[in-house]
This record gives sequence, structure tokens and C-alpha cells, in this order.
Amino acid sequence: MKKSLVSMAVFGLIASSPVFASTTLNVYNWSEYLPQSIIEDFTKETGIKVNYATFESNETMYAKLKLLNGQGFDIVVPSTYYVSKLANDDLLHKLDKSKIKQFAQLDSTILNQNFDPENNYSIPYMWGSTAIAYNADAIDGSQIDSWADLWNSEYAGQLLLTDDVRDVMGMALILDGHNVNSQDAAELKQAFERLQKIKPNVTVFNSDAPHVPLVTGEVNVGMQWNGTAYRAQKENSAIQFVYPAEGAIFWMDNIVIPKQSENKEAAYAFINFLLEPENQATIVKEIGYAVPNLHAMEFLPTEIRDSEIIFPPADVKQKGQFLGSVGEAVSVYERYWMELKK
Repeated sequence: MKKSLVSMAVFGLIASSPVFASTTLNVYNWSEYLPQSIIEDFTKETGIKVNYATFESNETMYAKLKLLNGQGFDIVVPSTYYVSKLANDDLLHKLDKSKIKQFAQLDSTILNQNFDPENNYSIPYMWGSTAIAYNADAIDGSQIDSWADLWNSEYAGQLLLTDDVRDVMGMALILDGHNVNSQDAAELKQAFERLQKIKPNVTVFNSDAPHVPLVTGEVNVGMQWNGTAYRAQKENSAIQFVYPAEGAIFWMDNIVIPKQSENKEAAYAFINFLLEPENQATIVKEIGYAVPNLHAMEFLPTEIRDSEIIFPPADVKQKGQFLGSVGEAVSVYERYWMELKK
């Protein structure tokens, strides 16, 4: 991978620095969410080894960090509202943005979200949407254009929902005309009652690799993240992705440094490496989500730059809602979630 002379010089200094001698960076991220080539190139250019651990849900990640008081990890990738949860628990390091060389190049339209208004604790890693995907070889999905279609009894035993309380509750809230970040008890109860009626259709809840059951035929329709839909379509051209008329759910996964990290300077080096335009483009091409550094577009082929799966059209973005913090109502969400999955 070609690097600029400045980049090579910077990382040459990092690699030769005694500060990073025998340093191992502990990264905790979603599975299948970072190209192995990025890790290998980072180690090659900096000398910093990477210990890469994965989680399947924000709940798992959060429980582990709470249990360990944030110790043992240097980079973690929580979704939207979990940034504020971790920050409120005093588990996150306040970022020194002067150490993040690419910060000025980041897409300003996705910064300053309500879960971290000034990006004091987090930097966007990737962002995307939750919508609907189906296998056109198995079902006629030509009429699918609404979240409500997933309740259709003809999909019994064929449906996948993401293993994510906010995605699933958000879908029901949107259908009932409510905000995806509702904290209203009556609205949440209404959403839960609606979801109880979809249970007979559900074959699996999957947030580890939700495209896999779709590609293998275990399911034929259901909720899907745009990036996993993109990867599924690469394996099977019959996979179709649909933005619901009521609006998609938008989310963002973010890079944070735990307060108890023992390798904060190495963590900054990793963040800087990830945010380089060439590396951002590599991530888009392999993972299939939009990245924050707009200069990555210069390194993407036309078919990816023009992909409406990866980069939603303006009207889809306008209709969609970004997941945010739900404050104390999170306990209500979690209670309904446990009841729904029994």
C-alpha cells in the first residue's frame, strides 16, 4: 500500500521510538470489522503488535469493560449511545484531538452527535444503516418496501432480526410513528407489543455476521446492515437491499480509548493509521460501510463511490433517524429485549 513521504516519515519515527519497543496494542472490536491487511500494515510500519479481540454485541462489550473497569484494552469500538454510557461511567479517556492528524478531514456532518457532542471521547470509525435485505431467488421481494412487511406470515421461519435491542425496538418505534430514541414508557410498551407479534416469523437473531444466514439460505429476508448486505451481494447477486419507506435506522460505530489504557500513545498511532485516506478506502472496499475521512473517496472505484447501499441517497438520509442516547430508559429497553428473546 502506497504511503505518502510524510506518513512514512512519521511512522518511521514511531517504529524507531523506544516508547513502542515491544508494545502490544489491545483492540476490542466487532467481529469481521477490520481488514487483516490493515493490522499487518500497521505492525509493519510501527513495530506495534496488535492483540485483536472481538465481541458480538454492545451489551457484551459494555459488560466486559464494566467488569474490568476498562483495564486491558487500548482501543474499543462501541456504537452510538454506548459512547455516552461508557463516558458517564468514567471509563473513557478524553481525547487530545491535536494528536489526531486527520481530524480536520473528517466528515463534519457526522461529528458532534448527541452521544458525544464535541467528540471529546470518540472518533467515528464507520457509519451505516439498518434496513431490509432479501434473497430474490427464494422469495418475491418486489413488493417489500416497509418495515411492516416483515410481519407478513408468509415469512414465518425465514426471518432474521439483528441481535440488537435498539435496532429491533427502533424498527417498531418507527412503524408506530415514534422517534427511534423514544424514552416514553407508553411508546416503548407499544413497540414491544408489536414485536411480540413478529416472533413466529423469526428464525435467528444475529449481529455477529447477519449476512451469513442470508447467503447460506438459513433465512430469506430480514433486517440487515448495509455493509453486511453489500458483502452478501458480493457472494450472491440475488441478495437485494431495500430502504423502508418509513425510514432507515442510522448508527455509528466509534473509536474510543479506555481511561485505564496503558498504551495511549500507541492507541493514537493506531487511530491516525486507520484514518489515513488510503486505509479508509481499504476498509470501505472490504467491510462495506461509509467511513469518516472524505478523502477516502479519491481512492475508491466508481462502482463503490456510486453504491447506494454503502452511501445512502440524500432522500434516504433525510428520512432516516440516527440512534442516540435514551438515558435511563435503557433499562426499559433491556427488560423488553430479554422478554422478547425468551
